[in-house]
Amino acid sequence: MIYLDYNATTPVEERVLNAMLPFLESHHGNPSSGHAMGVAMKRAITDARQKVATLIGASPDEIVFTSGGSESNNHCLKGVALSSKSKGNHFVTTAIEHPAIFNPLRQLQKSGLEYTIVPVDRTGRVNPDDIRSVITPKTVLVTVMHANNEVGTIQPMADISRVCRELGVWLHTDAAQSVGKIPVNVDDLGVDFLTLAGHKIYAPAGIGVLYIRSGIEIEPLILGAGHENGRRAGTEPTASIVALGEACRIASETIDSDQLISHRDRIFLTLQKSLGDRVRLNGHEKLRLPNTVNVGFAGQNGAEILSRCPDIAASPGGAACHGQRPKPSTVLSAMGVPEDHALGAVRFSVGRMTTDDEIERACGQLISAVRDLS
Repeated sequence: MIYLDYNATTPVEERVLNAMLPFLESHHGNPSSGHAMGVAMKRAITDARQKVATLIGASPDEIVFTSGGSESNNHCLKGVALSSKSKGNHFVTTAIEHPAIFNPLRQLQKSGLEYTIVPVDRTGRVNPDDIRSVITPKTVLVTVMHANNEVGTIQPMADISRVCRELGVWLHTDAAQSVGKIPVNVDDLGVDFLTLAGHKIYAPAGIGVLYIRSGIEIEPLILGAGHENGRRAGTEPTASIVALGEACRIASETIDSDQLISHRDRIFLTLQKSLGDRVRLNGHEKLRLPNTVNVGFAGQNGAEILSRCPDIAASPGGAACHGQRPKPSTVLSAMGVPEDHALGAVRFSVGRMTTDDEIERACGQLISAVRDLS
């Protein structure tokens, strides 16, 4: 298989697996226990917490381990909603967020929360002034995805932060797609909350982080004993936390986008050279993730194209099937992508293990598939 679906999940890096294995095979003990084996587990978690904090420019005490990106998003939204009722009940988000943002907002709406969805331009970027225009005295949180999972477009978080700071509103970003691919620093972004998912940066699924800026207290999502300084109950999964720490250490030392950009651009340029105006780039030409290219094939269906390329593992980028008739993804619709290109969209996302040969073979199969379907 030619794996071009790194935005969906990454393989577990060998060094990450090797760091994790002892905590599955021979190292065990509850990190909350006072005996030597428990203390050793707690020490390993403390070390991993420092590695995560270093990657995003945070302090270790601002790192809360969770089960992944969805839990982190839910924790932030629901925690802020519960803790801020006396301040306000209004959130602001964008039209291209992940379901792990939209669905909690819909649930909170049933309990009285109000939220406003801000549009994006044709490249998937949000205008900070549009966010400013919908903030009210009741607004307590703005949540904006740092980089979109479908098209890779990167948002102007620092500019959005300045608006939020000026108006006294907290800012959250889902950075699951950006951490490890581009430099991510919580102070540079100006965020109060940040979501990180382990399986997007070569750690296993089932582990993530919610960064909570020092001095901010929100209600926990999971109640129980006082784990994670009372912010997230549940015995910590030491092996997974150690794996995430190692993945973050590696990312801190190896953020180099040149190879990713080379592979990403080669996909689009090769397809464009052979297929001409039947191919469209969805997303921002420059301000997007170095590993992500969303291609719209005019008049085609992305899932059908991939079905004719059994060696390629990639994601249809625009045709989610609802009943009998496929519909464009909400992200591409929000960007105003024409339906004939949106339905034919395919997202390719490369990673550290991607090779030149894989790109060449994948492009050859895709070109043949599109020509056969035309």
